[in-house]
Amino acid sequence: MAVGPTTRRRQLGADLRRLRELKGLTLEEAGAIVGISKATLSRYETKEGTVKWPTVDALCRTYGASEQERGTLVELAKDAKVQGWWRSLADPIPESMNLMLTLEDEVVREDHYACMYVPGLLQTRAYAEAVHRASEMRCSDQEIAHMVDIRMKRQELLVRQDAPHIWAVIDEAVLRRTVGGRGVMRDQLTHLRARAEQPQVTVQVLPFASGAHAAAVGSFVILGGPTAELDVVYVDIIGGGLFMEKPEELARYKLAFEYLRAQALDIEASAALLDRACKEL
Repeated sequence: MAVGPTTRRRQLGADLRRLRELKGLTLEEAGAIVGISKATLSRYETKEGTVKWPTVDALCRTYGASEQERGTLVELAKDAKVQGWWRSLADPIPESMNLMLTLEDEVVREDHYACMYVPGLLQTRAYAEAVHRASEMRCSDQEIAHMVDIRMKRQELLVRQDAPHIWAVIDEAVLRRTVGGRGVMRDQLTHLRARAEQPQVTVQVLPFASGAHAAAVGSFVILGGPTAELDVVYVDIIGGGLFMEKPEELARYKLAFEYLRAQALDIEASAALLDRACKEL
């Protein structure tokens, strides 16, 4: 997958921090040398906001980076201003979705655990509309239509030449919850079954018979970057979502996903359960 602006920005921050620590400088010491505050340098390293390439160049020289490494990081700083497809939409994007769209546009894989609804990338339009109407009770029809349009646009990710691999572990409760009526739900399960046949999509069902499991707290997505240090976890909460990227947080959710995959039915058995659930509708 092509490296996008957010991935470049996050990689830049990680590399700047690594170089400073190798040099043995504190944020305050390094900032003083190049003429920026400790807070500004911290922002550069924590991958937030814009950066100025001359400052990145000065930091690289201070840290003793090689010419090749300095050139690479300066280019990362220059390229981090490019904007994604959603910036050109006529209606504004809700702030809660901005980071998700940005990160998702650049992932190489996504690991989903879904306990309430089918993952957004695998939803039909009618199912997505029913989900939004249930969760966004104060939104107008126009606002709901806009949100559904964004969700459908996101799904173009799956047909790219360099599409990421989507691995979804879906609780059986998702298959049994009739969203939008029997017809909508039947179409959704049929669509999910078809998506599961695609080489870049893997679907496992976590059956009721598995009992207690490793993610009883709720749905989450592990957004996989080009390197492990750029991975992010997104956890569903009311009103949006929570992003986590600390190593200990990532390790906890990655381990939970491994347990979920082990407890879920294998791919063939999952497909059979999907077929049965669809026929029962």
